[in-house]
Amino acid sequence: MTPVPTDVLPRSLTALPPAQVENIGEFDISEAEDFVRQHHAEHPELGPVEARLAEVHAEIAATGTYRHTTAELTFGARVAWRNSSRCIGRLYWRSLKVRDQREVSAPADVAADCVEHLRVATNKGKIRPVITIFAPAEPGMDAPQIINEQIIRYAAYRGTDGGVLGDARNLALTDLAVKRGWQPPATRGPFDVLPLMVSCKGHDPALVEIPADAVLEVPLAHPDFPWLGALGVKWHAVPAISNMRLRIGGIDYPSAPFNGWYMGTEIGARNLADNDRYDLLPYLAKRMGLDMSSEATLWRDRALVELNRAVLHSFGEAGVTITDHHTESKRFLTHLEKEEAAGRSCPADWSWIVPPVSGGVTPVYHRYYDSGELLPNFFPADKPTGCPVSH
Repeated sequence: MTPVPTDVLPRSLTALPPAQVENIGEFDISEAEDFVRQHHAEHPELGPVEARLAEVHAEIAATGTYRHTTAELTFGARVAWRNSSRCIGRLYWRSLKVRDQREVSAPADVAADCVEHLRVATNKGKIRPVITIFAPAEPGMDAPQIINEQIIRYAAYRGTDGGVLGDARNLALTDLAVKRGWQPPATRGPFDVLPLMVSCKGHDPALVEIPADAVLEVPLAHPDFPWLGALGVKWHAVPAISNMRLRIGGIDYPSAPFNGWYMGTEIGARNLADNDRYDLLPYLAKRMGLDMSSEATLWRDRALVELNRAVLHSFGEAGVTITDHHTESKRFLTHLEKEEAAGRSCPADWSWIVPPVSGGVTPVYHRYYDSGELLPNFFPADKPTGCPVSH
């Protein structure tokens, strides 16, 4: 935190009672100032920044925090996406639709509005980048916290043989849902949507089933392997990350679910292929009749490519927005060029920007990127990560 010496405060604030002036030292005033100046610098139509800075100083002195204007909230959320170093899909950061739900803090209301977020973002398959921002963390007040990693998560069930039915990543989340009263379907399947769980101190926790008509799913088929379509494999259309903290100008928003659209490899090379998720590659390789006697036969690679073909083919046939890793790599370099032309740094985490399939033949592979962390941004509890295009 950066305390503000009283000799640099606006004259109107030096007349405040000492207790109120001391409150400023509890807030990172420099972060708030930097954000307000950035907002005005990128939007010169707002006029001189001094008047807004004086308002922010006064509000922090009186309350220990301040409230973003609607324009500041919108700008901050979009720039947080622009600054997300692990996101390859940032070219469209200006298109992010910002839903201001800062008056909502009760867990049941947060959960219900997350369902509305899905409906807005799904848009009949023409996926919209959307963020919904709920009540901020404020002095003396607790903010809601969404427990689910994404609004839509598939359950995982332990089998008596030690195997897992469903998305093994979500074993603990499934256990928690059951502990809180969720009843899994009578016939359990590999793609059972978990309820949304939201907590907030001082309120009853919420456990809300997500209506089936709010969850657009795409059944997977393959243009050359008809048998793949009969497996019942599918994936949901909207990757809405829901457990990250949005930080804008010194203010934290613990619940701010956001989404872009999927890059095919996120589903085909990670969600369905990772051995601690659905681990489909060995089964697909057997059905394809591949030689699995040695890793040198590259059976994993061949199965992986065909699984990713199935994802892109199926989303395309269903009219649901998705992008491939070659196209998105080129778009990212276009974004990088635009940021550099604007005189801005564009941090990028190479290990996340380079796709998990055929990385060496994409243009993002053969270069270095700026490191570091910019604000506004998205953070988990421990370190910055994540992007609207996410696993």
